Amino acid sequence: MNDHEQDLHSLLKLALDKSIEGREQLTARIAQLSLEREHMLSDQERDLIFEILDKLIHEFELPIRKRLADRLSRNPAAPRALVIALANDEFAVAQPVLLRSTLLTDEELISIIHHRSRQHQIAIARRRDLSEAVSDELVGTKDSDVITALLENTSARISEATLAYLTEQAQHIDSYQEPLVRRQDLTNDLAMRLYWVVAANLRAEILASYDIHPTALDDALETSVLEMADDLRGGGPNLEQTAADLARCMAREQQVTAGMLIKTLRQGQVPLFEALFEEWSGITQPRRTEILYGSGGEGLAIACIALGVSKQDFATLFLLSRSAGSGGQKTSPGDLARATRIFDKTKREDAQHVLRSWQRVPAFQAAVRDLEMNKTKPSRG
Repeated sequence: MNDHEQDLHSLLKLALDKSIEGREQLTARIAQLSLEREHMLSDQERDLIFEILDKLIHEFELPIRKRLADRLSRNPAAPRALVIALANDEFAVAQPVLLRSTLLTDEELISIIHHRSRQHQIAIARRRDLSEAVSDELVGTKDSDVITALLENTSARISEATLAYLTEQAQHIDSYQEPLVRRQDLTNDLAMRLYWVVAANLRAEILASYDIHPTALDDALETSVLEMADDLRGGGPNLEQTAADLARCMAREQQVTAGMLIKTLRQGQVPLFEALFEEWSGITQPRRTEILYGSGGEGLAIACIALGVSKQDFATLFLLSRSAGSGGQKTSPGDLARATRIFDKTKREDAQHVLRSWQRVPAFQAAVRDLEMNKTKPSRG
């Protein structure tokens, strides 16, 4: 029996096996044969094999296809025809292949971008080391979620012309601004254009939400952007410093309140929220992060009691700050219940003493602690 007859015999035997394992083996064998003899196949024969594979795969139940896709996505020697078929499957199956498989060419990725769902497009946007050609096609979808995912993918290569276009679009689409600012391939000229766009948008939001004089705000924003221009020449922008400058400006114009913090968090301005909390409470880094986002919320409860915040505003701040500090994860009702019990049990006078200790210079507190510890140690002699 020659090789050709052996191949036909093995395929026939597998075709008669209706088990899940038999279906998987038949699919893999057809794909492997197409790979081994690809140079001998006409375009029509290649299309026919792809069609057979596609039909075979869709005989499998969804969990089996997902398992197959996950396994083959990590295998650089997997049959390409089978990988292509899985990449074009429904998203739950295609996702691992689109994210990880190195076997998909730019042409195949572009075809999927044009013919499959936006979920497929977002998965492609998150692939490592995307080419400029694929990035351009993703931007061509004009879908803001797809483009934001691409911008957040720092390994993706994006042409300067496309980055210039997206910088212009950032004037109207806020979600582009932060990932653009963080891209290392943004030229200095584009970075400066983007900083002015961000400053203008932030100015509009602050003036619409807070009672602050535009001149004072413009002074703070202009100074911040010019300082960022200096940072570009010396190693990159300091976004935390910009938020701190704005917070100081706002605190000079009006009293910081819980309502102001809540409004800032709801607008998604987390660095500004943190800087305003620091102005309001007098708690500096690194303790500020521990108070705002520490597990259980005890620190935030004590700070809010000391500052005269209502229980309702504390609960709102607790929930919003948990979301901001944990990647958008929701807080359970049990977490809120425990935090409000702490709030109910703590006296304001006691909370004010604790807050005052948190406001002190860390080096002074460390010296006091060291002295107290030395006093408690037994003397030698």
